[in-house]
Amino acid sequence: METDGQWLSRPTSEASLNTGLLAEVLKEYRQANGLNQGDLAKLLNLDQSYVSKIETGQRQVRDLETLLRIANRLNIPPSHVGVSQELLQPVAPPSAGALVDAVDPVEVSQSDWKRGRRFLNRHRGELAQLAKQLYSPEFHVGDDVTFMAKPEWMPQRPLPLEDIKLRWADDRVPIEVTGGEPEAASVLPLRAPGRRFERYTSAIRYLDRPSLFENRASYRLLDANLKAGDAWLTFGLGTYFDKLDASEAAAHELAEVVREGPADEVPDWSTLPLRALIGDPFDLNRRGVMPAIETLTLRRQRDTGRATFLLHWRDPAKVATAAGIYGLIPAGEFQPSSVAAWDTKNDFDLWRNMVREYSEELLGEPERDGSQGEPINYEEWPFYRALEKARAEERVSAYCLGIGLDTLTLTATLLTVVVIDDDVFDDIFGNTVQINAEGALVTAIESTSVSEGVPFTEETVRRMLTSEPMASPGACILARSWEFRKDILG
Repeated sequence: METDGQWLSRPTSEASLNTGLLAEVLKEYRQANGLNQGDLAKLLNLDQSYVSKIETGQRQVRDLETLLRIANRLNIPPSHVGVSQELLQPVAPPSAGALVDAVDPVEVSQSDWKRGRRFLNRHRGELAQLAKQLYSPEFHVGDDVTFMAKPEWMPQRPLPLEDIKLRWADDRVPIEVTGGEPEAASVLPLRAPGRRFERYTSAIRYLDRPSLFENRASYRLLDANLKAGDAWLTFGLGTYFDKLDASEAAAHELAEVVREGPADEVPDWSTLPLRALIGDPFDLNRRGVMPAIETLTLRRQRDTGRATFLLHWRDPAKVATAAGIYGLIPAGEFQPSSVAAWDTKNDFDLWRNMVREYSEELLGEPERDGSQGEPINYEEWPFYRALEKARAEERVSAYCLGIGLDTLTLTATLLTVVVIDDDVFDDIFGNTVQINAEGALVTAIESTSVSEGVPFTEETVRRMLTSEPMASPGACILARSWEFRKDILG
């Protein structure tokens, strides 16, 4: 039987088909391409009600020819709609004039990987909840957030940023789990027949590259203590991809297990070989832990004490991690502006890193990447000087709320909050951009400017923690900032 002049097949029984795949495939295809059911029905030359019944599970497609036609029209391998390789053998020899297209194992592997990555990005919140249950409750930071930390990583009260001492480790610490081990094979698609991508970041680069994807030098966290009176962080040097090769691969691994099994069942460790190889997530010498710094920016009204905060939606087309969800702004990797030795030393400061992110993400200024061949002169930078002057006058205050790990990716984030008096904020950030390189700022309905943000109220905080897709670091910052609002806002 010939179908659309492309595939040859032989009659088969219903039991030979995996008919349960089609509903998920149609939904994912529509979402990925911005189609409604009517649009998809036209593309497939089917009735819309028929498509609706397939997606809701009311109708199972058991006709091989129909499945193959759907696969051809969507330009996906037949295996994705439940047709196995063995069903695609010709019923007549090639001399009969039939053109037989063999299934390309590389194409199937890469398509499956991309579907798994889409599933990961769409369900990070639910996956993080499952991942949370894999780790001891003693490390959980609150009931509403998927974030975990060692006790000494979370101060009892907001810690002034200037009270944290940064230490530098001159000796290189090897990364034991790189993400290139055999345990990572399930999330490394084929690059060529019999040959997989060596690292997860290589697969992202060639199969799902976002607009921002560069392997920059990053400060690698090696030890931490954030207890008041003796707070310090120890760093060495690593790269951004060192981080992703283990963290995103471990998240993808869990996503694949959940995608193929019961959605609400906590995976068994035996099905997560890479995560099991990582082992203790707080062992900072075992893998590359390059922390980000995420900041809750509060615009405080001096006359009322009320505040608003900046909220950011991360565009999946622009970012490699935490895509399609809300986060706080600014947020960025703790990195030197270049690999030059002078930049590594000159930029080794939490506040300086945060100020660079403010200028890029809120004002839309070019990234200060050290391309001029000399260290950034922070003291002569007008934007930096304005913020420093306001800090000296206690009209800008910066605090650290702790450092911890996302349960899904095991990536580390330093949790910070910056409080800025309204007149200072409006003077410095009056030209805040709505769209930036990573996504878009969110405002309240009644706001007249994106810089006004959204209300810092119990209602808003509760909504973000329980009803909106939000990255775990931002959720943890919001929860702790609300808990300590009197200490922060004065």
